[in-house]
Amino acid sequence: MRTINIFTTIHSKYNNLTNTEKKVADHVLENAKSVVYMSITDLADACGVGESSIFRFCRSLSYKGYQDFKIALAHSITVENEIPQLTDKVLMNDSIEQVASKVLSTNISALNETFNLIDNSKIDQAIGHLLGAERIIFFGVGSSLMTAMEAKIKFMRITNKTECSIDSHLQMMSAALMTPRDVAVIISYSGSTKDTIEVAKKAKECGATVISITRFVKSPLTSYSDLTLLCGANEGPLQGGSLSAKISQLYLLDVLYVEYFKRDYEESIRNKEHTAASVAVKLL
Repeated sequence: MRTINIFTTIHSKYNNLTNTEKKVADHVLENAKSVVYMSITDLADACGVGESSIFRFCRSLSYKGYQDFKIALAHSITVENEIPQLTDKVLMNDSIEQVASKVLSTNISALNETFNLIDNSKIDQAIGHLLGAERIIFFGVGSSLMTAMEAKIKFMRITNKTECSIDSHLQMMSAALMTPRDVAVIISYSGSTKDTIEVAKKAKECGATVISITRFVKSPLTSYSDLTLLCGANEGPLQGGSLSAKISQLYLLDVLYVEYFKRDYEESIRNKEHTAASVAVKLL
């Protein structure tokens, strides 16, 4: 963890920044709390500069990249007694009841915001693509991989055309073999994960339909997406893998599952009965 406050660093190096970098610095100084939750594309748009300028700004402050910069920013705006790695301003002296209440509030807020972000026409288009697909391949890395696996297992109960590889190299191989008859469902909170972006790019090159589930309308991932479904959880750079983000993604996937089930009812109910019966013998 850096001991020097990031705002001190910006002020000390301000005169050495280019005019473009100064625009970024001014925006960060005036909107620090909101920048923590912005993608690199969002910040670039807000400042009226390119993503490469944001990256150069971060490097000018001696940070490895945008994520490293946001981590330092999150530490710098943390108030006394607050735990920045947690969510909804949990304090060190909070009681168990207060912690439970704040966690509940965060999860409810994430679900409500995701509901409000749902675009019915995009959900309708997504279901159309999924129903018409020869294969549906779910992709994700890190904690998003766990969500992708959940989605694969969920849909496997009603259709035999879902796949999900757990290794990033295998994911790239799967993407390279996709066709225009396939659908890639790519899950990434930030939309800025290198492995995920490469998978989306490769799937797109192969002609597959790319559906992304992410937090940000504009990100490197969405530039390769045919459809973008938004989740509503705010996750700071120190809160990676938060359950509120995962819950919002799972909620969207559940909406897709239920609507898919409705539109392909006869086959879905038949497959659901077969898969349920197949594991029934495993239960007492």
